Amino acid sequence: MDTRQLAAFCAVVERKSFSQAAERLGVTQPAVSLQVRSLEKRLGRKLLDRSGRRVEPTEAGAALYRSAQRILQLEEQLVDELHATDGGEVGGTLHVGASTGPGSTVVPVLLCEFQRANPGVTVSLSISDTQSVVERVAERELELGVVGAARRHRGVVFEPFFRDEVVLAVPPTHDFANRTITLAQLREEPLIVMQEGAGVRQVIEDELRKAGVRLRDLDPRLELGLQESAKAAIVAGYGVTFISRAAISAELAAGTLATARVKGLDPARDISLVRSAGRSPTRAAEAFLEFARERL
Repeated sequence: MDTRQLAAFCAVVERKSFSQAAERLGVTQPAVSLQVRSLEKRLGRKLLDRSGRRVEPTEAGAALYRSAQRILQLEEQLVDELHATDGGEVGGTLHVGASTGPGSTVVPVLLCEFQRANPGVTVSLSISDTQSVVERVAERELELGVVGAARRHRGVVFEPFFRDEVVLAVPPTHDFANRTITLAQLREEPLIVMQEGAGVRQVIEDELRKAGVRLRDLDPRLELGLQESAKAAIVAGYGVTFISRAAISAELAAGTLATARVKGLDPARDISLVRSAGRSPTRAAEAFLEFARERL
């Protein structure tokens, strides 16, 4: 099967547009249309529904997309292995996903340093909540994920990557700043929480459960998405929130935020690496992990 046709088809499914797929592949839109038509003719099936505002895969197209991803990944892995046998530099594309905590702090810097050391590698990083990253790794849309909570999923495997402290962030003039408080005191303050699926939220819910308390017992009135949204609200003085220390390191250094400890809670999390179960890593992925572990 012609992998160029599969690449064109996958790009259209992912971008839901022939023009955007052509832009991603660096070819013309008619070239992408020709590749997809040739693939449909070869298979004798309609693969894409072009009737709506966005291009969507048909039932047959959705089934082909899952298999086509694996074929393209195997092709990329084969090319990497052939380069390795002749001592060539690391190349290919490394698709990484990260949740908002590590994805806004540690991971971007690591990827930039890695790409500088390996100029033949193209790096792509996408940021979303933990659950979305895990699902995309399971579907093999991403080769690696870096998330703040290890959620059970039969399609992936988790392994420790590095450790991250979770703190209660408060405005620097707040009564809680640089103090140890009780859960009873915390109940009296506007508590801002992150959305369901956020790694920090899961860590806090687990830690509270150990203390015999549920998150709803603290009566949170504001649920503001992910870390950046919650941080912005705290800087503006609208409450307090549990957040990764790494996510507010700049604000702590500048004095625009402070932290507090809650008696009986010691929240921290292992930032986990996520891989698709049964998938052999590309040479670029192996090189990145070796590079990252030396620095972490």
